[in-house]
Amino acid sequence: MTNIRIAKKEDCPRLLELVNELALFERAPQEVTVTLQEFEDAGFGESPVWKAFVAEEDGIILGFALYYIRYSTWKGCRMYLEDLIVTEAARGKGMGKLLFDQLIVEARELGFSGMVWQVLDWNEPAIKFYKKYEAVVEAGWLNASLSREQLLNL
Repeated sequence: MTNIRIAKKEDCPRLLELVNELALFERAPQEVTVTLQEFEDAGFGESPVWKAFVAEEDGIILGFALYYIRYSTWKGCRMYLEDLIVTEAARGKGMGKLLFDQLIVEARELGFSGMVWQVLDWNEPAIKFYKKYEAVVEAGWLNASLSREQLLNL
């Protein structure tokens, strides 16, 4: 049976393992540069910026959903789903649904004006999953970013 619970600091090494698995799936393993210490501090330090729910069976974390608060000048406070990950061997058992449903409960309880996330345009299983919730998958927005190195060199 799957147990959904709030992530704890002790879970961070396993969560990073799953992040690296996701990066492999998304064909960008070299993009994961966060250290365990940075990850732990960002979630459990003096000023935490993220919260996560984990899905576990028999005490083993098989998936997680991590979010933070995003502020929209148009909509107000919104939940930003950074990652929804279920390890490949555990997919298809409903863990993703349990995690996503927990996020919906959390967003309602905290009074967020909505929930937003990104999905790769080639990730058909994820798109199909989100469309079951009648999610709007928008076109027309491009991602933009500056790396730490770029910031330091500007």
